[in-house]
Amino acid sequence: MYYMLAPGILYFFIFKYVPMWGVLIAFQDYSPFTGFWGSPWIGFEHFRTFFGEPQFWQLFGNTLILALYNIFFFFPLPIVIALMLNEIRKEVYKRTIQSLIYIPHFISWVVVVGLAYILFTTEGGIFNELVASFGGEKINFLLNREWFRTMIVGEMIWKETGWGTILFLAALAGVDPQLYEAARIDGAGRWGQLLHVTLPAIRSTIVVLLILRLGSFLDLGFEQIFLMLNPMNREVGEVFETYVYEHGIQQGDFSYSTAVNLFKSAIGIALVVGANYFAKKIGEEGIY
Repeated sequence: MYYMLAPGILYFFIFKYVPMWGVLIAFQDYSPFTGFWGSPWIGFEHFRTFFGEPQFWQLFGNTLILALYNIFFFFPLPIVIALMLNEIRKEVYKRTIQSLIYIPHFISWVVVVGLAYILFTTEGGIFNELVASFGGEKINFLLNREWFRTMIVGEMIWKETGWGTILFLAALAGVDPQLYEAARIDGAGRWGQLLHVTLPAIRSTIVVLLILRLGSFLDLGFEQIFLMLNPMNREVGEVFETYVYEHGIQQGDFSYSTAVNLFKSAIGIALVVGANYFAKKIGEEGIY
């Protein structure tokens, strides 16, 4: 068993723990030529610079709003879909639907955004052509800043909702059938069984996944947002990931971009610790 654990342990050690030393450059005026130990230490100067940037509150607001959209609109959907799939009694239908809703997860964000452009562009886009055929006015979804966040969340829902049902379906499979029989004897219908048996049985799974999701609360996915950005929607679409890419990769300011990313990670850690503490207070096990 220990030999089987070795590849996983090596993976996390090499690709997760060793790179953590890189956060040191957030407190340095780092230069690739002098390295980690040769670069001068400047303490929290990069953090002060970032917090003093006029763009800081815009970035923080954009990131926070999209993160809240993901929590309130995306996170509950896999639970709902899993509950609906659990009610299908014919296995052939259930497995077919599962396969169909899993497929988008394996499509890259480049393809997903490309499909969005094909569907919603005003130049021959299927959706806009359909609107125009009914006498409506075409809507420029891709350049309209008011539609940017809706497009981002909609793409996320389409791509990842089906894949997110896996853990909830596994939790539902572990519910004791005798509990349903007892509920039926007590006169509970399908809704009664859902409310008093199914949801309480998977509540701990929901809580654990929510806590873990809060750990990446501000991680919105660089690739999707970067591909959807344009000069017309940048004011509402610029987030921490795109800002880090601009300063770290395009401008080569490695120390400053590391400080920005470290700030985002610190918020994630604080949310996990706080959510875990609250979960234990209400009687759940939490994650540690």
